[in-house]
Amino acid sequence: MRLSMLCRLPLLALPLLVGLVPPAHAQLAGTGLDSRQCELVKQRVLQPGAPVDCAQLQVVRFAYVDFDKVRHDDGEIMVMAAVAPQVKALFDELLKRGFPLAQARLMEHYQGNDDASMADNNTSAFNDRPITGGKAISLHAYGLAIDINPLQNPYVRRDAQGRPVYSPPDGQAYGQRMASRAGSSEQVVELFAQHGFLIWGGDWKKPIDYQHFQVSRSMAERLAKLPLPQARQLFGHSVVAYRACRSGHGCKPNDRKTCAAAAG
Repeated sequence: MRLSMLCRLPLLALPLLVGLVPPAHAQLAGTGLDSRQCELVKQRVLQPGAPVDCAQLQVVRFAYVDFDKVRHDDGEIMVMAAVAPQVKALFDELLKRGFPLAQARLMEHYQGNDDASMADNNTSAFNDRPITGGKAISLHAYGLAIDINPLQNPYVRRDAQGRPVYSPPDGQAYGQRMASRAGSSEQVVELFAQHGFLIWGGDWKKPIDYQHFQVSRSMAERLAKLPLPQARQLFGHSVVAYRACRSGHGCKPNDRKTCAAAAG
C-alpha cells in the first residue's frame, strides 16, 4: 500500500488498524446475486463481456433519510461484492449523519438508462456501460463507482462554445456549488474516501462529476480478477492504508489527494 512512501508506518502495525474496517459479514446477507436477480440484471443492465458477472455482485440494502427528513428503509445499491461491507458501513454512516438522499433504486428499474436515473435524482452504483461521453468502460460496470443525488450534484461538461452543459439538465440550478447545501457531495468526500472510494469526480476539470465516487481503475481491475476473500482483503488493506495516511499515526498527516493516490 506504499505506506512507507508517506510516513514509514511499519507493516507490522497494519493488523492493529484492521479494526477500523468492517468485518466481512458486516450485517450483510450472502454474496452474489440469486438466479432471479441475475436473470433480471442480464435482461436490463448486464451485457455480455462485462468485467464482472452475477457471482461478483451484491445488493446492499440500507435505510436513509430524504430531503424532508423522512426515513426510508428500502434503499438498495448494487456493488461488487468485494466492497459490499464498506458500502454498507458507508450508507449507515450517511443515515447517522442525517445526510439526505432523494432515493436509491437499482439500475434495473431504469433499464440501465443513466439519463433516466439521473433525471429521477436516483443514487446508484452498478451499471454496465461506458463512461459518459466516451468509449472506455465505466467504473460503474465493475460495481465500483457510486453516484449520489445527481440533481444536487450534476455532471458538467463544456459544449463546443465552452458553455456548461448539465446532466441532469435541472442540475444547472446547483452549478454554483455550496458545500453547506443539503445533499451536496462536498460534505461526504472524506467519508467516501474513508471507506475506499478514493476518487471524487468533483476534483476533475473536464468534465466535472460532482455526484461520482469511485476506486482507481487499477484497483478495479485487480479486484475483478481475485476470488472474493482475497478481493475483500485487498480492498480492506487499501482502506487501512488511506486511514493511516490521513491520521498520520506518529508522523504528519497527509492531505486527502496524496493519501488517495498512495492507497489506491
